[in-house]
Amino acid sequence: MLTDSSFTFVLFGGTGDLSMRKILPALFEAHRASMLAESGKIVGVARHAEDREGYIEWVNEHVKPYVSKNGLDEAAWDSFLKRIEYVKLDLGKPEDFALLREAVNPLPGIRVFYLATGPSLFVPICRALAAVGLNNNARIVLEKPLGYDLKSSNAINDAVGEIFAEEQIYRIDHYLGKEPVQNLLALRFGNALFEPLWRREWVESIQLTIAEELGVEARGDFYDNTGALRDMVQNHLLQLLSIVAMEPPHSMDSDSVRDEKLRVLRALKPIDPRDIGKVAVRGQYHSGVIRGSAVPAYATEAGVKPDSTTETFVALKVEIENWRWAGVPFFLRTGKRLADRVAEIVVNFRPVPHSALGPTALRPGANRLVIRLQPNEMIRLYCLAKQPGEGMNLSSVHLDLAFDQFFREGQMEAYQRLLLDVINGRLALFVRRDEQEAAWRWVEPILNEWAASNKPPKPYAAGTWGPAASSAMLAQHGTCWLEEEN
Repeated sequence: MLTDSSFTFVLFGGTGDLSMRKILPALFEAHRASMLAESGKIVGVARHAEDREGYIEWVNEHVKPYVSKNGLDEAAWDSFLKRIEYVKLDLGKPEDFALLREAVNPLPGIRVFYLATGPSLFVPICRALAAVGLNNNARIVLEKPLGYDLKSSNAINDAVGEIFAEEQIYRIDHYLGKEPVQNLLALRFGNALFEPLWRREWVESIQLTIAEELGVEARGDFYDNTGALRDMVQNHLLQLLSIVAMEPPHSMDSDSVRDEKLRVLRALKPIDPRDIGKVAVRGQYHSGVIRGSAVPAYATEAGVKPDSTTETFVALKVEIENWRWAGVPFFLRTGKRLADRVAEIVVNFRPVPHSALGPTALRPGANRLVIRLQPNEMIRLYCLAKQPGEGMNLSSVHLDLAFDQFFREGQMEAYQRLLLDVINGRLALFVRRDEQEAAWRWVEPILNEWAASNKPPKPYAAGTWGPAASSAMLAQHGTCWLEEEN
């Protein structure tokens, strides 16, 4: 579907890793699929390349590997490069923003400013844009992390809010652009089968996992001052939780969806600092083996303090204090250097109240919905069926919706969908300020308690599923993580 608006897409951090791996490849895929207005322009902004020719060389070298996995369409690539302009800009020189204005003013359509930079640059960039009048008829995209805590997050939002109205601000969380998350909404609100079961009477527990095999790689300095709770829980996992648990919105317009997500975040049961040891597990990976290769401990990674107490793993038991979910535990988990790369939502339905078919029908997890976000995006419904042969012997079977098999065309990566939404002015999949504040308010007591505690994170070997305390927390509720059942 062709976008209905022309645009000028200005990419700050235009030579950075995020721009090379995600943003420019996503824009190229939209271009190749004829989803961008022909007049739309992309303006790379950086200080490394001297001119447009040098920037195009940089893009050719660093972006091509991420767009040629299925064979690069050279004609499409060449025409994509014709969209790209470049402005060499030093953020410390206000006069450079006047050059940016001269480059942007003749270009068509709505202006999108994407800040693929560190959060410390968000406010200076926004103020410099306003100083040359580039904040009018514009949209600003802010990457996470947006602040270090509630106070710093509010300081950034206050400063940006003085320059851009809330409806101009797009706080991006790429997990919300993933196809299975969209299909979760369709599954719940488009089918009579699931919504009546999506409540405390029928759901025993819900798990949300975002696991990574990778360590901190070249981000040691950043990660050691951030940690898994800030990096993944405060945004990605709480956003996924709010999608899973929200009430049916009035419509799919931006504020209806975000109003319902906000109600979930405000209904999160506050964690009593005295109970943190029971409902929150933090860990740090030691050396281990992943896929046959030895990997180092976190404390020996480049940029990490040798005596660091930063957590690389978090598991939480979360409760939602409302009519639909009271008493249902939500288990959240994320970590680095785990046994596999996977992001999934697991909905465990309650077993039948009485079984005339033997104990198998009463087994926890016999009825389960698994929504896989990555890799191999899919939705799988587990249920019980009779095994062939004599007797009433039950066995677990599953029904699959594998997106790459059922929908062979039209699949979009998360960034591609979200960038098209920015260009077209659709805010539903972006985080509103009050959502962000509610998430920080809930997370901060955990951060503060951990900062005040003398207890170090629990160690776990790289290549495992984290500290044993994570499994023990679920065992107290008569359940276990999905991979532990096999």
